[in-house]
Amino acid sequence: MLYMDYAATSPLYEEVIETIAEVMKSHYGNPSSIHRLGVEAEKLLQSAKGIIASSLKVTPNEIICTSGGTESNNLAIKGVAYNYQQRGKHLITTQIEHPSVKEVFAGLEQEGFRVTYLPVSKSGSVQLADLQAAICEDTILVSIMYVNNEIGTIQPIREIGQYLAGFPKIIFHMDAVQGIAKLPLEPKAWGIDLCSASAHKFQGPKGAGFLYRRAGVQLKPLLVGGGQEFGVRSGTENVPLIVGMAKALRISMDNLAAKIAHKQTLRQQLLAGIGEIPELSISGSELEQEMAPHIVHFAFAGMKAEVVVHALEQKGIYISTRSACASGESKPSDVMLALGYPRDVAASGLRISFSDEHQEQDIALLLRSLQEVVKELAPMRNPSVIHRGKRN
Repeated sequence: MLYMDYAATSPLYEEVIETIAEVMKSHYGNPSSIHRLGVEAEKLLQSAKGIIASSLKVTPNEIICTSGGTESNNLAIKGVAYNYQQRGKHLITTQIEHPSVKEVFAGLEQEGFRVTYLPVSKSGSVQLADLQAAICEDTILVSIMYVNNEIGTIQPIREIGQYLAGFPKIIFHMDAVQGIAKLPLEPKAWGIDLCSASAHKFQGPKGAGFLYRRAGVQLKPLLVGGGQEFGVRSGTENVPLIVGMAKALRISMDNLAAKIAHKQTLRQQLLAGIGEIPELSISGSELEQEMAPHIVHFAFAGMKAEVVVHALEQKGIYISTRSACASGESKPSDVMLALGYPRDVAASGLRISFSDEHQEQDIALLLRSLQEVVKELAPMRNPSVIHRGKRN
């Protein structure tokens, strides 16, 4: 089996599995309890937050533990919108955000907030000039992802953060789910006020995530009750998963530069191989520095993407069509539409995502299998779409 869908989820490190099991077995106290078992659990919780904070060069009291990226995004966006709506009700995001961001903004529009959806270039990148033009006196929030979860474009986050530093009343949120532990990340130094992350994207457990909240930023809670997590996220903390998340992040961030370089080598090998298959067209920027090292996206014009996914699955190779949250849908990809692809081509996109544990022989096997599948399926393509694989 060759699993290459790491952008959807990733297998846990063995050390993380062992750590979670040990904490579940021996440290089951409620961290809010005042007895010894509770105090021990609280110490583990604070230690885990310290590890996470150290990885991001922030402070532990700026880390709010959540159930994952979706909750973190909801808490950040709704928390700001509801808390600061007396300042204004204008919000800014992009056309290519993850559903856990995009659908939150759609809901807020129904509640009377005004949302500007920034366009992107043909490579999927936000232009600073478009952001500058969108900001007005009523703007209270800008939310832009670090790495696009579908095609892998890296947004100019540092440039945006530097610009927004001149607008102290605007909160800057970044969905870093696909960027954390894959690329350098220093939210405080980059001018980011809120940053969302999910453990299962960096070989940690599902059901665990966190939100970095810069000191001084106020959020209206979505969950109320016991007042845990600084009163922002009530509910007994899942200590085993939080400890496992911290361990996974520490392992993933270790020797990060070398891991990035290795994945870039694999990515170049993969791009070169796909480029030799005439039926396929690669999405995103041609500049390596603008693309995440672990994601490659391409279109097979005239062929439904799920057909290719299942054909590769028969060979023991697992890739995906797009965001796992939307991969069961047959409609065209919103991201590819935003990049200018026709609707029928936008329904043929495929995503390969891998880890630093993969090797060149894995890429070679994938390419051989992909060539076989394309050769087999090519005669079945919709002829009216074959020559429309390029963007408008």
